[in-house]
Amino acid sequence: MKPPNRNLRGYEILVATALLCVSLTGCTVGPHYHKPSAPVPAAPAYQGVTADLADQEGWKVASPHDEMLHGKWWEIFHEPELNALEDQLNIDNQNIKFFFENYLAARATIREARSQYYPTATVGFGWTRSRSSGNLTPGTTGSTGAVSGTQAANGGTLSEFNAPLEITWAPDLFGRVRNLVRSNQAAAQVSAADLENERLLEQATLAETYFQIRGQDLLQNILNDTVKADQEILDQAQARYDTGTDTLVAVEQSKQTLESARASATAVAITRAQYEHAIATLLGKNATEFSIPVRPFTTQAPPIPTGTPSQLLERRPDIAAAERQMAEANAVIGIGYAAYYPTVSLSVGGGFESSKISNLFTAPSRYWSIGPGVSETIFDAGLRRATITQYVATYNADVANYRQTVLTAFQQVEDYLTETHLLSREIAEQQASADAAQRAYELEKARYETGLDPYLNLLTTQTTLLNVQQTLLGLRVQEMSSAVLLIEALGGGWDASQLPSAQDVTQKPPADQRSVQN
Repeated sequence: MKPPNRNLRGYEILVATALLCVSLTGCTVGPHYHKPSAPVPAAPAYQGVTADLADQEGWKVASPHDEMLHGKWWEIFHEPELNALEDQLNIDNQNIKFFFENYLAARATIREARSQYYPTATVGFGWTRSRSSGNLTPGTTGSTGAVSGTQAANGGTLSEFNAPLEITWAPDLFGRVRNLVRSNQAAAQVSAADLENERLLEQATLAETYFQIRGQDLLQNILNDTVKADQEILDQAQARYDTGTDTLVAVEQSKQTLESARASATAVAITRAQYEHAIATLLGKNATEFSIPVRPFTTQAPPIPTGTPSQLLERRPDIAAAERQMAEANAVIGIGYAAYYPTVSLSVGGGFESSKISNLFTAPSRYWSIGPGVSETIFDAGLRRATITQYVATYNADVANYRQTVLTAFQQVEDYLTETHLLSREIAEQQASADAAQRAYELEKARYETGLDPYLNLLTTQTTLLNVQQTLLGLRVQEMSSAVLLIEALGGGWDASQLPSAQDVTQKPPADQRSVQN
């Protein structure tokens, strides 16, 4: 009868154990993720405001059937210079780069987690030379680990060459690794949404600052015209004083008005420079190397398509980030439940070992070992239960954060829609006031030049006109800022279809995205 092959028995045990593990890897513990409901209004509250402004001149809300903004949303303002600046922003803004690198790091953690699906193999090479004690009884083991016998006795030396190979594998029987991968995938999607949210914030900040600069350019023109008019009035006052038809008080008052207007014009230049420097920083440039040419402020706030309330949930990157954060927390709960189940590990070891390097890779120098292992925690003083309670509480907190993010989004849309609509009416009313103030100033100036009224009357009407003009300009800039903020509240040109899928974030990014920046 042929004796059993003892060398095959270990492999048979290993194969049987591996097959059993593979059959159990379909088990995944933990709750299934379902997207929670969100507080979505049936209809926007701004519809009443829109109807109230239906017959007003100025800004109008776009028809609900108009196409939503996509991609380069700033092109709706028809400002070529703004378009060029926004294109530079997407390339050179350092805050966007910061969030982009965080996104790449989050994607790398997915591949780290997926590596736990597979065995780990290590190989090495070592050499030791040791001398044993000569006072050991033959057959005993000394501090060097060598057996004391006739060969190693009397202080003999021993050389050992070793080339080990070890393979270990812990199969994912109950979904711990799968839940870890899902958690990291959701976290990477959160990072992707955070990147888009930061990009939108930087784009909106650039557009706001750009319109602030254009407002300063228009204010500069207003003040320059005021300085010119004040100089003419001063010349008239001086001529009238020289001829004895006016007082020295009128001359000094006109000088004070002129110098005050000049100081205001200088202050505008300071403010404009600060806005210009802010744009340079947004573009990743040094402020000393950047400038924006002066140009009149002629842009009008365009109609902005708002869509339906339900579409807002698909257009805001911060809402997408909050939703993916819930999915991440749900997967973490599954990791906590997997701790209740045993851990199985398989290990295979082997290699070559010899006292002479010339015999290291010969058949007699081989050694090997095979063995599965199972471990299970039988007492942890409530650690696993407390951990799951923590994970569940974190998930519930993320649900609350998601719903609050949705509520805040609808509040912002309502705020900026209402503000932009009502600013349209206020601008029309302020324009009428500015026209009346301009006519009053021209009439009073004519009366002063003919000697009918003193300079104080002219100064009063001029101050009123300047204040009204500055208020009108401020409202126009505010209207443009509100339009930008409304677009930002609507999610810009982004939508949920642009969020990378779990498969997308799992793939290795291109090499040019993984290079180290100098």
